Parts: sequence; C-alpha cells; structure tokens
Amino acid sequence: MKILALLLFITSLSACTKKKVSGKKNILNYALTTNVSTLDPAVSYDTVSAKVVYQIYESLYEYDYLVRPYQLKPLLAVDMPQIEEGGLKYTIKIKKDILYHPLPTKKQYTLKASDFIVGLKRLAYTATRSNGWWLFEGKIKGLNEFREKAKSIEDIINLEVEGLKAPDERTLVIKLTKPYPQLIYALAMAFTAPIPKEMLLHYKNDFSQIAIGTGPYVLDSWKPNAYIKLLKNQNYHESYYPTKGDRFAYEKKLLVDVGTKIPFIDQINFKIIKEAQTRWLNFREKKIDLIVLTKDHFPLALDKSGRLNKEFIKEKIQLQIAPTLTYWWLAFNMQHPILGKNQKLRNAIAHAVDIDSYIKSFTNNIALKANSIFPPGVPGYSPQNTLPYSYNLNKAKKLLSEAGFPNGKGLPTFSYDVRGSTTVSRQMGEFIQKELANIGINLKVNLNSFPGFLNKARTGQLEIWQGGWAMDYPDPENVVQLLISKNHPPGPNATYFSNARIDQLYEELFKANTQDQVKEITSEINDIVSKELPWVMQFYSRNYILHHGYLKNFRQSDLIDNNFKYLKLE
Repeated sequence: MKILALLLFITSLSACTKKKVSGKKNILNYALTTNVSTLDPAVSYDTVSAKVVYQIYESLYEYDYLVRPYQLKPLLAVDMPQIEEGGLKYTIKIKKDILYHPLPTKKQYTLKASDFIVGLKRLAYTATRSNGWWLFEGKIKGLNEFREKAKSIEDIINLEVEGLKAPDERTLVIKLTKPYPQLIYALAMAFTAPIPKEMLLHYKNDFSQIAIGTGPYVLDSWKPNAYIKLLKNQNYHESYYPTKGDRFAYEKKLLVDVGTKIPFIDQINFKIIKEAQTRWLNFREKKIDLIVLTKDHFPLALDKSGRLNKEFIKEKIQLQIAPTLTYWWLAFNMQHPILGKNQKLRNAIAHAVDIDSYIKSFTNNIALKANSIFPPGVPGYSPQNTLPYSYNLNKAKKLLSEAGFPNGKGLPTFSYDVRGSTTVSRQMGEFIQKELANIGINLKVNLNSFPGFLNKARTGQLEIWQGGWAMDYPDPENVVQLLISKNHPPGPNATYFSNARIDQLYEELFKANTQDQVKEITSEINDIVSKELPWVMQFYSRNYILHHGYLKNFRQSDLIDNNFKYLKLE
C-alpha cells in the first residue's frame, strides 16, 4: 500500500448533519499513525490506508462484525456463491439498485456485475501495479493470458477473459483453473471492489486520488500529512446493524442496535498523527475518540494488574483487549550475497537477539512470544511448537565463527531499515543494533517514512528489517504466500526466499481436504522456514484499545476494516 499526494475532492460541508450527540457533533475523530498511501483499492495494502479505503469501497462479501470465529456474509452479493463443477465455477448474484458515490462528472452510476470484472482485470493489468495480483495469479481461466496481452486501458474493457463473465447486469460467473477455496476470502477484500468502465476510462486507471465506491462514506477532502475527511453517504444502500453475535458481543452489550439502519455517524475525520505522545494527548483531550496503547502509555492507563486505572474509569473511558492476526519477525534479503548465502550467519543472528527483552521493551510485555510462522487462530499454529533457536550469546558467537566471520571479522556493516521515522521506530532499530554488536555484527539503522520503507521492500533494497503481517484472512495459505518464489517483489515475498519444497507444499494446501492434511503440510513448512531462516520469529501482537464512553458498538478486529459504519456516538 503506497502513499501519494492527493488532489482535493471537495463536497459541500452543508451535506453533513448538524445533529449534536451529548454536546458533541456526530463526528468520529480517528488517528492514523502515518500517511495514507493511496485510495486505489487495487493497490492499497497497508493497514493505515485500509482504514480509509474500506469505508469508501465495498466488496461482494464481508465478515460478520460480531461473530467469532470469523464468518463471511454477503455485502454487495445477494447471497453466498453457488459453487459447481467440483469447485471450479462460482455464480454470484449482485444486489440491485446499488449507487456509486456522486462524482464530478455529475452522472450517477449504478452497480453492475460487469464492474467486478473490470475490477479483477485491473489487478491483472500490469500498469496498475496491483498488490493484489497474487490472489488470482494462475487461478482464473484466461486471466494470466489477459495480463500478457493487455497493453492499454481500453484492453481492460475490450479483451475477454474466459473465466470472467456477466451474463446479465446482476450475475457474475467466475471459472477457475483449479479449486481455490480461499477465493471467498479474496472476494471480501477491497482488491476486488467494483469499478465502472466509464470511470476507468475517465480517470485513465488512476484511482490513487479518486474515490468512487459504493460504501457508507464518501470522500470529502484530503490534505496530505494532515487529514482525510469522509462524509456519510446519503445514497447508501439499505444495510442494518447485525442481528447476532458471540458471547463477547452479548457481554459487552454490542447488540443494542440490532436491526437499526446504518451508518450512524455523519462524518469521519482521519487525523494523521505520527507521534504516539501526540496521539495520547489528543485522546486525553477528546480530540480523537479511541487509541491503541503504546508502551509508553501503559503505565498511565493501567494499574499493575493490567486493569484500567480508576481515574480513567471515572472518566467513562473503556478498555478493550483484543487478540490480533498481526505478527512480527526479523527478515533477511535472501538475495544478499552474504546474508542470503550463509545460513549459519542468519542462525547466529537468531541466537543473538533477546526477543523476551524486545517484547518487554516495546510491547509492555503484552505480546505473545512467537513459536511458529503461523499466529494463534490460524490452522498450523500450536502452543506446543518450539523454535530451533533461542537467545544464547555463546552459541551465537560459535555459529558466527562457523559461518566464517569470527567476532564479525570480515563482515561489512549491514543496513537495518525500520518501518517509520518515529522515536519508537528508531529505538527498535537501535535495540537490534546493540544486540548484534554483542557478537561483532555492525548495523546502520535507517529511518524511513512508511511509504519509503514499503518502496524499499518492493524494490529489493532492504538487507535486514522487521517484517510484519496483518493477515488478510484466517487461512494458512495467507501466511505461506509470503514465502513462495512466484511472489518475489513487487509481490509480498519481500525476502526473495525461494524453496522448491515450500512452493510445492503451498500448492498442496489448496488440495487439502482435512484438518490432518493441513496440519501435516503446515508443520513441514514451519520446519523448513525455521531451518532456512529467511525469518527469525519475534512475537504475536495483542492490542489494548481505549475509547471514550460515548463511542458505542466498538469491537476491535484487525480483519474487519469496514467497521466504522457500525459505530455510534451518544
């Protein structure tokens, strides 16, 4: 997901309802930790941009907001797909009378099945530079051939794809080259949002600064490095608050608004606030309505037992602790002539970093130490698993000597790139720098803007860095695709790791029919990665979120980004 400057697209503020909520306008104020990279749903692929994109664009399916384990339900589709021909044919009915957001062209467009075909072709069209192509490469009949042939924007419309048909305006048919059970998850991602062909031509396939979705909120204005403002979509199709939830939903009284028309909030102000301390002060002053706690603010918000301080309870601030599908590791560029070619060097580094101290220093000891490449909640994870490396300086020095670099002699200074330019980002880099210096490995810590970091990852400029992943869907395939050869940059395999057996096992995941088969495959994959060490696992994240008591219906999820339509201010 990329960060670009933006053209301001302004709609009159008079459209915003002036309703007061407890003395406060019906406006949600939300802090983004860095700039938004793009509004193009085919390109956007970072968690920051997703918070904006998913309020504007919609897909065929979405996750049920209040149900765990996660379940999919129709969004722009009428119902779940009809699957035929041994899992190779999906027929999907589209809801009628869905309007796109008002556009400067003054023409109002209505959703058609063919718009999804345009969206999927954009993923394949090389000039789009989509981060979502990996989801469909080799999976839809004729789509790879289209990718090779399409040389112009007009080709997106004119070239046929055998596996993508719209027999009428409300029917989409997708034919696959092989069974792909994860397709249903892909159809719940913004990558697959519909795009009208008229808008494709009008904007020349550049949607980085334009928002033409069907979602509950409409882009009003965007000032780079400052804010993005969204207004309630006055033409939003009929949609209602969930009617069911799990035990957590009932306990937290998240079902009060069952069956009520959504969205509730009139305006969303996304404020770009990069420094954690500034976000904290804004939250305390009620200038933003919720905040994810960082390490420096745990002692201020929580008592020694981890419960919310009495002062905050008196202020009606609420704490929500949420497991995530986000996790972290140290990553190596496997094409690097030294790092990538010397497994014992990587193994020495794996033994030289005190992950327990890292977790204590940067997560306030709330993260769970990783023991696998698969996070909790995903098939392949087991609490009993152990990694073949742990913090041991003597062993690290011995391995470094065996690698041919006793006490680091003969090694160049490696670059360690961090994912931001904040104080915490710098401190994270300096921690790793100090740990490796203990065995004679020198690092130069490079600060980056987040878009700059992503660009380095996509262009192979990184040497050592902290890798991380917020899972797109709760399936082990979504982990393994980060490690297969065909997903080298600009795909998501930023390490350039290649292993023929991993590639083979990845394909076998699509054929696995039982939990035992999945367990066997994921166990072997985990063992190979632990031995080859493109990644040195760090931790699985947990989020501690504070929100003011006037914010209702909030439930944290790092899979559900279109949640703002459910929120309410009282």
